Amino acid sequence: MNQIKIFCPATVANLSCGFDVLGLCLEGIGDEMIIRKSEQKGLRITKITGADLPLETKKNVAGVAGMALLHHLDLAFGFDLEIHKKIKAGSGIGSSSASAAGIVVGINEILGNPLSRKELIPFAMEGEFLASGSYHADNVAPAILGGFTLVRGYNPLEVIKINSPKELFVTILHPQIEVKTSASRKVLPKEISLKSAISQWGNLGGFISGLYTEDYSLLGRCLHDEVAEPERKKFIPNFDEVKTVALENGALGCGISGSGPSIFALCKGVKIAEKVANNIRKVYSETGIEFTVFISKVSDSGVIKI
Repeated sequence: MNQIKIFCPATVANLSCGFDVLGLCLEGIGDEMIIRKSEQKGLRITKITGADLPLETKKNVAGVAGMALLHHLDLAFGFDLEIHKKIKAGSGIGSSSASAAGIVVGINEILGNPLSRKELIPFAMEGEFLASGSYHADNVAPAILGGFTLVRGYNPLEVIKINSPKELFVTILHPQIEVKTSASRKVLPKEISLKSAISQWGNLGGFISGLYTEDYSLLGRCLHDEVAEPERKKFIPNFDEVKTVALENGALGCGISGSGPSIFALCKGVKIAEKVANNIRKVYSETGIEFTVFISKVSDSGVIKI
């Protein structure tokens, strides 16, 4: 194989109770990439559409992730890359992780998959470090593996793919404002109380149990954030109003997607997801801020060839 075209999915990270360790992969929302094998060593970004991002490899998330993989593989040839962005930077649904995940999966596919998908995650994390200043896998892991993923530990890295209940849908509200991950991490508390910690890890454990048992009520009860939401919601106009409307219209739970400004609502069934979408559209249209609403299933595939 000398060329591949791939779809790089958007993701929802943290999911309220799983700060920096929990994420899910969205279906039908994402970027596209074309990767071509080249006789010239290294990685060159030849074209970017849909966003004003640097072509210089070491300043681009996909470039950094791809070069980390190529350095590991020590190949005698290289690759040229086109990036077609459809996820806005700073949207909170994994724009940087889609790029980082896409390049490492794409190169691996062209080479006949010498590495497993789990083995690709650390290379994608190099791109996330460029974007946010921290090594975290809660976006790149679901983008690469699909479904829900849990980062059990970072040293050494251990990622677990988790069952996704069939009736689970995600409604996403994306206000057309940018919140940089690096800025939103600075407002997080350096320490939390023992009471908050107990609540957080209880909810995380309950949420994982709810995924395996397909207990939608339990999932809803666990979607509570003691760590990030109290601080980060200040960056998102009318967050509390959106959350209230989502819950009043049947959402299992509602919270900040990643570092924001996107807001996610988990719903049982597409009809409830559509009802939530319609009603949050109404409440957010009153803000005067441009926005987009998506409805998605949880994708079990991650990055795919198209």
